[in-house]
Amino acid sequence: MIKVTVRLLLLCSLAFSSFSFSLSANATDYYVNPALGKDANNGTSPEQAFKSLNKVNKLKLKPGDKLLFASGKAWWGQLTLKNLNGNIDKPIIVSTYDADDTNKGKRAIINAAGFAAGITILNSRHVQVSNLAITANAGGIKEWLKKAYEKSPTGSMRIGVLLEANRKGTYQGINLDNLLIRDIYFNEPGIVRSKKETGSANGTESYGWGIRAFARNGGKFDGLTINNSVVTKVSHTGIKLNGPKDSLKNVVLSNNKVFDIGGPGMQMSGGRDVHVYLNIVKDSGSTSDTRHWGRGSGMWTWGTSHALIEYNKFLNANGPADSAGFHIDFNCDNIIIQYNISANNAGGFIEILGNNYNNAYRYNVSINDGHRIKGKNNAFQEGKTFWFSGFVGKGKEHSGPFNSYIYNNTIYVKEEILSKMAVTRMSKGALIANNIFHVMGKSKAVKGDQYRPETKGINHIKNVNFVNNIFLKESTWPDSILIQDSAPIIGDVTFANPGGAALTDYIPQNKDLVANKGIEIPFIEGDKDGLFKGFKMAHDILGNPIVGKPDMGAIEISTAE
Repeated sequence: MIKVTVRLLLLCSLAFSSFSFSLSANATDYYVNPALGKDANNGTSPEQAFKSLNKVNKLKLKPGDKLLFASGKAWWGQLTLKNLNGNIDKPIIVSTYDADDTNKGKRAIINAAGFAAGITILNSRHVQVSNLAITANAGGIKEWLKKAYEKSPTGSMRIGVLLEANRKGTYQGINLDNLLIRDIYFNEPGIVRSKKETGSANGTESYGWGIRAFARNGGKFDGLTINNSVVTKVSHTGIKLNGPKDSLKNVVLSNNKVFDIGGPGMQMSGGRDVHVYLNIVKDSGSTSDTRHWGRGSGMWTWGTSHALIEYNKFLNANGPADSAGFHIDFNCDNIIIQYNISANNAGGFIEILGNNYNNAYRYNVSINDGHRIKGKNNAFQEGKTFWFSGFVGKGKEHSGPFNSYIYNNTIYVKEEILSKMAVTRMSKGALIANNIFHVMGKSKAVKGDQYRPETKGINHIKNVNFVNNIFLKESTWPDSILIQDSAPIIGDVTFANPGGAALTDYIPQNKDLVANKGIEIPFIEGDKDGLFKGFKMAHDILGNPIVGKPDMGAIEISTAE
């Protein structure tokens, strides 16, 4: 009898413990409404909503919890999500709810004027933030924030959304979706930047940034995604991800619109296994506001490995240096730029710096890139159609790039632009084939323009397979460049609508010159690795299948009809 009683009590105790655990594991939805809420409420229903950011910043959110802001309403301050641990099945969600019919479907707004950031996510896992608008148009610095700024790795910055991993560990599953980030400025309107600012690496003054991720002190990100968002009117970079080598893994940037940005549209350091697709980056390096930096490529990578950049539009990059559509800064490997439109970018189309290994530009269309003229409008670099740089830092000997694959691109340059090319003598290994260089005007070989271009000394270029490209004229590729096509094709491919903005404008009409005239892409001599996605492509930039031999350029005409 005693044994039965003890056993029954034990079973009841276990059942009660299980029931208690089930209750404690239940997720909670919290509501925030600045008009109707009160911080004394419990926050668990729209009728009992909290009121302020100060209140919700103190919440201890658990897996599956939701923090929901009233649609169309605005808060002044900073939302801080710190040391949160959702899980892959029950992420912590921060978003909006429809508070009334008038504001149905609108984003809630966080106004961080005067604060360090609109939203900060620090040392957290599996947190999803969506359907919010963030603005921070100057506003000074609050006295109580000054000490925080002095200790912050961001320095004198204002950031729309700050993601930070500053404690040893891997922080997975941070997802930003459908955000609107606009008007992010540190300074009040009317400040005029020094012209010297654009000559420094990132500027020396205070700026606003759209989204910034910092991985440091052993902290790493894994599974960071930024999708379906708009970033506009910030004084420096739209989306910038920073960290040591391989500290930002499995990164996805997709379907974002980044435009009218004072610096680069997107930038990444320390990334590995990256996919960037279907983004539109327009007017990077903009000078539409005097607070803007005024220099920036559509996107660039540094110290990044295994990145696939595809189906993006990089348009109208501006600035006295760099400012290409997409450029590969130094210390990268396995960066593949494919199926993109690059148009009207001052700095140019192809730009690969030093210590870069096994990178590729393939099946892209470039339209009127590289129109910048050195010495005009404060420009200190020439714009270039094609540039192997070799630069690895100021005062250091140039090195590489190594094993660069450039094939099946369509390049159109209108007559008014002087097309310029530069190839460092420190480059080693290149495959350049099946490209269309349709340069209507003149071409010129120029120096590398980067602190100390390699113009003298031993020519280190070897293992170059430069063959089977179409040039509009014999003079299109200057004969003074160190590498030359061994079997060039001279002719007019006759585009459907040269100078147009649509991909279909660059469908060649001269089938005899283009159809099935490409070569299969081989390994560069001495290269054992090739490209991490392989050489052979199943389809062109328009989705037309590639059957048999590839055509010349980025668009297949043998299968297009």
